[in-house]
Amino acid sequence: MAAAAQHLTPVTLELGGKSPCIVTADADLEVAARRIAWGRFINAGQTCIAPDYLLVEASVCEPLVQHLEAAIAQFYGPDPQQSPDYGRIVSQHHWDRLQALIDPAKLRYGGEGDRGDRYLAPTILTHVTWDDPVMADEIFGPILPVLTYDDLGTAIQAINARPKPLALYLFGGDRATQDRIQQQTSSGGLCFNDVILQVSIPNLPFGGVGPSGMGAYHGKASFDCFSHYKAILKRPFWLDLKFRYPPYPKDLGMLKKLMG
Repeated sequence: MAAAAQHLTPVTLELGGKSPCIVTADADLEVAARRIAWGRFINAGQTCIAPDYLLVEASVCEPLVQHLEAAIAQFYGPDPQQSPDYGRIVSQHHWDRLQALIDPAKLRYGGEGDRGDRYLAPTILTHVTWDDPVMADEIFGPILPVLTYDDLGTAIQAINARPKPLALYLFGGDRATQDRIQQQTSSGGLCFNDVILQVSIPNLPFGGVGPSGMGAYHGKASFDCFSHYKAILKRPFWLDLKFRYPPYPKDLGMLKKLMG
């Protein structure tokens, strides 16, 4: 953006951020866990709209985590390093960065790694707080921190106290809860009861807001975003009203009416 500004070149920025995933007590926990695990660990978590952390209603945190563990084992087997469906970290630099985010005291599942293979197991951290290093920046890797809440309003306040994310996810909740999340939070996109799939629908514009980006594309939005709307006016010679030219009369009432 800074480089483009030197040449007055407009930009569209699709950035990222920590995309929250809220889970309420009335969600189908087994289906929610399966979809969350898929979205968090596909491409070894290196996806800009992956659910970055969970905000789970405290009463269902433990059963949800158990379903997450079962889903990971179902997807990648007892040794994900041997799974043909599980990816690797893009570089050793990022492997080191991710490994440093795993607090052994809060490790619930996974955590194994092989630096030479750039392998980092699907990892779940529990009893995480907002002050933990893993909550400082977008993770962009196969680590899923789990935080809990007792009151949805507190969860909304915590989300709003942080930079606006590229995506926000909600599992469960009635229509009123969904409307509340929609109206009281700000994010590039919002998805109910699933993750990532919003980017696959060509009729939905995709983009961020604030720190997560500006502008949107996909489908028609791509033409709107990457095209310049040139205003064109064409007039005939035969209609050339004289009152538009000076000298003007002292009473400009009629001219003001015609000019709107």
